[in-house]
Amino acid sequence: MLDRADLSNWLQNILIFQGLSSAKLTPLAQIAQLQEFAKGEVIFHQDSEATGFFVVQIGLVKVSKLGLNGKERILHLFKKCDYFAEVPAFDGKAFPASAIALEYTELIFFPRLAFLDLLHQYPAIAINMLTSLANHSRKLAQMVEDLSFKEVPQRLAVYLLDLSDRHNGDQVINLDVTKTQLAASLGTIPATLSRAFSRLSDERLITVNGSQIKLLDRDRLQDLSD
Repeated sequence: MLDRADLSNWLQNILIFQGLSSAKLTPLAQIAQLQEFAKGEVIFHQDSEATGFFVVQIGLVKVSKLGLNGKERILHLFKKCDYFAEVPAFDGKAFPASAIALEYTELIFFPRLAFLDLLHQYPAIAINMLTSLANHSRKLAQMVEDLSFKEVPQRLAVYLLDLSDRHNGDQVINLDVTKTQLAASLGTIPATLSRAFSRLSDERLITVNGSQIKLLDRDRLQDLSD
């Protein structure tokens, strides 16, 4: 775990805090709470009281929602330097989904009321948060569009290209989640996802070796994802 002084410097890596001076980062570090979660441990439950938001320091967090039929839909997977649950931290309503640590995870928790007090003192933080919320809304709109208009092979192509981009355009990438988790995040089931992998392999767009994927034709993958 980081101490308070190191935490103040580390927070500069977080998108919503970038560009803030040390004078503004220090009070943020002072209200932060450092939390640890074991693999499989629940961070918060869907519909529970939203007491603040989180930044991932180490680990992997799954945020998912259960439908009335009990089927899970993974909304997002959060990694180091990602932040989540900032929307309910603003409006004070319940968490709309559940969060679970998929591996040993260390989080930085910002209590809602203390954070809102800081926003009144430092408008620059509020401006950064508004930009963050706008980006969040765009991502949700894109997710709805993908689920509504794209078939599973197209969604898979989008995911693989995004994963490659997050690794500096590497041609060979490793899945950052299990295939079961990936299926849930793409709004499908494992059997359908397997067929999508087979289709991309048969069309010589990718090769699959366990969790390792090699992108053979990025341009055609891009055409498919569009």
